Amino acid sequence: MERVQGLLEAGEFERAEAEARALAASPRTRGGDPGLVSWLARSLAAGAAVAHGRGAELLPELESLIAELEQTAGADRQLLLVLRSNRAAVLVQQDRHTEAEAEARDILHGTTRIAHLAEVWRIELNALSNLAAALNGQGRHEEAEVIARGNLSRAEGPTAAFLRRALVGSLNGQSRYEEALAEARRQTPAGGRTASGTLEIVTAGALHGLGRRDEAETTARQALAACEQFLHPAHPRIKEARTLLARIVAEDPAAE
Repeated sequence: MERVQGLLEAGEFERAEAEARALAASPRTRGGDPGLVSWLARSLAAGAAVAHGRGAELLPELESLIAELEQTAGADRQLLLVLRSNRAAVLVQQDRHTEAEAEARDILHGTTRIAHLAEVWRIELNALSNLAAALNGQGRHEEAEVIARGNLSRAEGPTAAFLRRALVGSLNGQSRYEEALAEARRQTPAGGRTASGTLEIVTAGALHGLGRRDEAETTARQALAACEQFLHPAHPRIKEARTLLARIVAEDPAAE
């Protein structure tokens, strides 16, 4: 299980998913409670697929696993919250922002209920990142800004990158482009493969808002290249980068 987790953290999504599914198929050979081993392995497999960008494909499987855990007495509450966090991320990717907000807020309530029993700060930060993204998606940029600013300092890895993106996006949404650009260029922990292109997209948005079209186009192209190189072709971020690039290019005065 530790090997699968290591592959996932290293951005080796395809290998992590394959090994997790193999583990889920033969849980009794690994020792421990076979039911728990199967749940953990299936959770890791789903998480790898979602991070890779196959969230829409995996949503029915996530829903099934969540329902199974909710109906099982004594099921791991921490694992359930992790699965629900993955579901919230998929809802954000699908622009189902109202549902994503409700899911993220409920996850946060869930972390407070088990905080005395387990370490939940990573789950909490993931939920806050999804909440900020959902609020931005609803045009509630001021609320998203407060959440992102208030939690960036304690985030790391991909979560820090996504919170930074939420902050920059919230500032772009308020037409505070100079501040957005400054925030985008602050030192942020490497987000790894799962965060590919995410900061470049909002940076390009800030540059575009400032009228720096050539820089915006270059940055948008960098975002698209990173997304296409490291993410699954179905990842919604690829479409987001292409849409932004098309909008910037369409506004090129030289094209008129």
